[in-house]
Amino acid sequence: MSDPLALASGLAPAGDLAPTGAAFRLPPVRAYSERKPLKASRLDQAAAKVVGRVRVGLAGWAARRYARIARNALARSEEIAALSEAALHLRIQAITAALRARKTFRDADIAEAFALIREMSGRVKGQRHYGVQMMGAAALLDGRIAQMATGEGKTLTATLAAGAAALAGLSVHVVTVNDYLAERDAEEMRPLYAALGLTVGVIKEKQEQPERAQAYACHITYCTNKDLAFDYLRDRIALGQRASDVRLKLENMHARASRLAQLRLRGLHFAIVDEADSVLIDEARTPLIISAPAGSQFGTEVLARAMEIAGALSSPEDYRIEAAEHRIVLTDPGRERIADLAESEAPGQDSAWRGRVTREGLVRQALSALHLFHRDEHYILRDGKVVIVDANTGRVMPDRSWSDGLHQMVEHKEGCDLSGARSTLARMTYQRFFRRYPRLSGMTGTTRGVAAEFWTVYRLPVVRIPTHRPVQRRHLPDEVLPDEAAKWRRVTARIAELHARGCPVLVGTRSVGASARASAYLTEAGLPHTVLSAAQDGQEAAIVGQAGQHGRITVATNMAGRGTDIKLGPGIAERGGLHVIMVERQDARRIDDQLAGRSGRQGEPGCFQAILSLDDPLMESGLIGRGLARRIMVLLGPKHGQAFGRRLLRHAQRRTEHLHGRMRADLLHSDQMQDRILAFAGHAE
Repeated sequence: MSDPLALASGLAPAGDLAPTGAAFRLPPVRAYSERKPLKASRLDQAAAKVVGRVRVGLAGWAARRYARIARNALARSEEIAALSEAALHLRIQAITAALRARKTFRDADIAEAFALIREMSGRVKGQRHYGVQMMGAAALLDGRIAQMATGEGKTLTATLAAGAAALAGLSVHVVTVNDYLAERDAEEMRPLYAALGLTVGVIKEKQEQPERAQAYACHITYCTNKDLAFDYLRDRIALGQRASDVRLKLENMHARASRLAQLRLRGLHFAIVDEADSVLIDEARTPLIISAPAGSQFGTEVLARAMEIAGALSSPEDYRIEAAEHRIVLTDPGRERIADLAESEAPGQDSAWRGRVTREGLVRQALSALHLFHRDEHYILRDGKVVIVDANTGRVMPDRSWSDGLHQMVEHKEGCDLSGARSTLARMTYQRFFRRYPRLSGMTGTTRGVAAEFWTVYRLPVVRIPTHRPVQRRHLPDEVLPDEAAKWRRVTARIAELHARGCPVLVGTRSVGASARASAYLTEAGLPHTVLSAAQDGQEAAIVGQAGQHGRITVATNMAGRGTDIKLGPGIAERGGLHVIMVERQDARRIDDQLAGRSGRQGEPGCFQAILSLDDPLMESGLIGRGLARRIMVLLGPKHGQAFGRRLLRHAQRRTEHLHGRMRADLLHSDQMQDRILAFAGHAE
């Protein structure tokens, strides 16, 4: 078997490292560390694109450099393995002193730190890092996106970079997509960090300010992107606009109740973002908003009237549903009809209906609640409350609410008690937040189509890390059926066939509702199965732990596509490994690739197949309607019809990817413009 380090480094021998390499200088000590905002003029963006192309061309050189670091670290393994516990700790203390004295990460120091952390991991956890994991960690310390295939052990890879950075004196935030993964990874890696003399904190959902401050005060803190960004916004509110570094230092020296004592974070130093494409790209379409209770803006009567007026309107005469952009657009005749209906139903009675902007906003939100936000897709009902489901992770967000009265409109639609309206205190986008880290890096399984955006928005170049073992996953051709019913008949038959052979099957869906439909079809066919979705998020660990066992059938939203590791049971590898069946395309092909990556991990066998239909939700943004597409498929015949269906769905997916990219760019531009205009005056951060 070929050596992945040799492939990456061009068979470069393990020799002396350059004394400086591309050394990274540690940021200066500040009262509340963060980087000044990046410039974002048109000229800057154009220059960034040019530089980005050059850096893409140099990615191969970077991979060879990281391979040399890994090779030199591995060359020290026998010597370090022979050390006693006391001697090993002395070596760790020595590299810690060297890193803090030099204020830079030199390649030789990185190799030494990695070798020591690797040996400590072997003694404490029984896991020693592979060479490719060291390559990935070197890329993280160098401020890059390490593209590592799913199953390559990104959680263990992060310990090298986080450990080395923390030994150098940096406060490290390891950012992941949900509370379950943050807590799991922190607890799993805590013994290793403790052996290195480092403390570990984890941010949990219902922690108060003192507990959060204590967790962030640790050397390494595991947290979700949402918790981290909102805690930063809360700190900015507490600091105020005139919180200069000198002012804060003087205040901390002479005041008993310094503002620094009220903060959660110690500032922004170094972040390692796991599933970076999900956090930095997919979730960057939604602004982060901190709000405060503002009483009940509109009562039940006003919401009910808005729903009645919305029900009286017709599409496309009065409004258009732009499903791809997830918005409602009122037409001029629609605006006139809203005014007429509002006056006829409540002539001069309620001030909410007198102003054009207010009444059209109410009706637009009512139309959105009716046509754009669907139960068991965008939200679920739990204990009589509307709980939002994160479209990117498939997990619930119990402490989040939609803004501008939309949440109350959805609650009214579902017959729930109305929550109070809220007013905005501060807002920020993920793009602007993460660019404030002096050192930012990330890991992901795929950067398909977004490598350029990583650079232009975050100045993060991408480097591809080879796999430890050759990938054995089989990708079967996509099957496209004319409608939903035909698709589920085919999916059920395929699952029954695999189940009879004892193969474990993972069925990937887009939403809670789709998982429920899959469950109904499997139940009707008499196939035992387990469902993993936002409605069963508390059972995630147990369900994932059994998904690779003999004959198991697991239906999952993209909860199972990020950060989960499905272990194969005895004899499963001989049966072809885990079989993943995707029944709906995601908004981006990267997310499809993440689902495929649940199988065939670390050189294990596996299989991936997409069984789709022309009723796929992505077809709403397609070039032609579903009816016409079905007729064309029939005319083309089985072979060419399948090819036509595959191309049609791929095209719809590419259109959605392009649209979401434009939405992210527009949001960032709007955020920057609003920041210039409003500064820190309430609605902007």
